[in-house]
Amino acid sequence: MTQTDPLTSPLHERHVALGAKMADFGGWQMPIEYPGGGVLREHTAVRERVGIFDVSHLGKALVSGPGAADFCNACFTNDLRKVTPPKAQYTMCCDPETGGVVDDLIQYYKGDDEVFLIPNASNTTEVVARMRAELPEGLTLTNLHHDHGIIAVQGPRSAEVVAALGLPTDLEYMSYADAAFGGEPLTVCRTGYTGEKGYELVMPWGRAEAVWDALVEAMAPYEGLPCGLGARDTLRTEMGYALHGHELSMEITPNMARAGWAVGWDKETFWGKDVLSAQRAEKSCRLAWGLLVDGRGIPRAGCVVKNAEGAEIGVVTSGTMSPTLKKGIALCLLDRGASVGDEVVVDVRGRDVAATVTKPPFVQAGAGD
Repeated sequence: MTQTDPLTSPLHERHVALGAKMADFGGWQMPIEYPGGGVLREHTAVRERVGIFDVSHLGKALVSGPGAADFCNACFTNDLRKVTPPKAQYTMCCDPETGGVVDDLIQYYKGDDEVFLIPNASNTTEVVARMRAELPEGLTLTNLHHDHGIIAVQGPRSAEVVAALGLPTDLEYMSYADAAFGGEPLTVCRTGYTGEKGYELVMPWGRAEAVWDALVEAMAPYEGLPCGLGARDTLRTEMGYALHGHELSMEITPNMARAGWAVGWDKETFWGKDVLSAQRAEKSCRLAWGLLVDGRGIPRAGCVVKNAEGAEIGVVTSGTMSPTLKKGIALCLLDRGASVGDEVVVDVRGRDVAATVTKPPFVQAGAGD
């Protein structure tokens, strides 16, 4: 394998056999959509019934040893001490000097001596490197990126599908349970990225195909579908969920992204606390908003947003055609002073497209909590 060869998930052969359209995603060859209707059909399946996603490209790492939870809490923004095992928590890894977001991730609080991390695929190496540079003596940090597969089961019928595999489903949002499938360990977590009720299953790399096959069979009575990352993106955009590299980045801080709810401001320390606290107090940075397109046109990342007088006031971070609303929607950063209902225009390839400022979510999903 050369340095430019993309990585593949443990389910790669399943996707190829289904005729999936594959593309590079964070250095991984992943399914974008499947034949027979593509993104629109898959998006609708998740909103109305159930769909499964291969998200094995996501990173995995384990911090273990005395004080593992305290170490993670001193690194990341959210306050891990606000939850107890078996809980998972959304958090961010920020740059100490700028407050920019190196990555956003989920931390599984196993206990004071063990925290399992799921960063984004392309940022795993950087997150692990930054943590290793600060790792106290007595702690171990293990990169497990290729040790586990992850399958997301999302939609109103997701509980029935997961239960058909003999797995627990009666979990609070952001709680997890250690279980087993086929005699091998499997973790079930009540999480997702679609706004619908859902679960994410973490299993040994070599067991991913067996779990996938069982899920395909279990969701057939509900007309469930395998779904690609294209539908995952339209689903998360309708909900206004941030995607690293778009709504969060080294240039976009948690304050700008309105992600202060995932910051433990009262904690003694975390990477970037001083600069983020100062920015929060200053109240001058751009803020995240949604845009609902009034006419024809689909804003894309990088499109300039202008006010009614034609002055530039912001930039689009993500944009798509909403399969639910059947019109263009976008996430953006706008200057302070913008408010719900403001009429703006988006420069889409040199053409002004009218839009209205709104606050996501754009749709009311079923039961995503």
